[in-house]
Amino acid sequence: MEILRYTAFSSDPAGGNPAGVVLDARGMDDAAMLAAAAEVGYSETAFLLPTEQERVMDVRYFSPLAEVPFCGHATIATAVAYAERHGVGDLILNTRVGVVPVRTAAAADGTLTATLVSVQPKSVELHGPLLAELLGILGWTASDLHEALPPRIAFGGAWHPILATPSRARLAELDYDMDALRELMLKHDWTTIDLVWRESPDVFQVRNPFPVGGVFEDAATGAAAAAFGGYLRELGLVSAPATVTLHQGVDMGRPSLLTVGIPAGDGGISVSGTAVVLG
Repeated sequence: MEILRYTAFSSDPAGGNPAGVVLDARGMDDAAMLAAAAEVGYSETAFLLPTEQERVMDVRYFSPLAEVPFCGHATIATAVAYAERHGVGDLILNTRVGVVPVRTAAAADGTLTATLVSVQPKSVELHGPLLAELLGILGWTASDLHEALPPRIAFGGAWHPILATPSRARLAELDYDMDALRELMLKHDWTTIDLVWRESPDVFQVRNPFPVGGVFEDAATGAAAAAFGGYLRELGLVSAPATVTLHQGVDMGRPSLLTVGIPAGDGGISVSGTAVVLG
């Protein structure tokens, strides 16, 4: 078994979100995958299981603590690693939440970009005592919320509460009780908390607490980006088709760039980014 190490959504090893990648995990059981992910220590490691069909693969994702149903940044890292060895083109990934197509392409300078298309996004309301509990753990109040971007719980392969603030300073002040937030998230099957600030109509600054994965904050979260794209379309907060840019990891010193494509009508949300190998 060869474990590769990449950082996704950055062309600089000092940025992005690190992920482990195993391009051929045949013969590994759940315990072996979890142990490998724990040894790597990144927020997620992806394990590819080739099928009889060319460029069609099953994939599993593990954090150091547990399996997760879908992980965007590990998908981007895996697709780039695969393209470096087998050439660019289309991949079909069978995830625990459904089929996720991924396309890789090379720029003129040789930079590889991967674009995934999420499963059908959706969202539900977030209000009342549950919202109050979440705000309390984060140290936010109702006055910290953006009136034009209401709280929701959104899905694009995993569930993510979305809280938007009109204040960049509020976004910068991330301080919370990891144990309390982890307990609340496990109870409601949330993967990360998506905290956002709208810098301009199509540019957002984003932070993602991820205590259920054993880390204080995720530097780039592709699944949350897909969920957020669906949220924007569903609530009419962008005019689809649209492309929005997410800057994540800035406040933790690992800047990441995620490009989100939001088609009109129904259908999955695309999330694009680069990835680079870690030494």
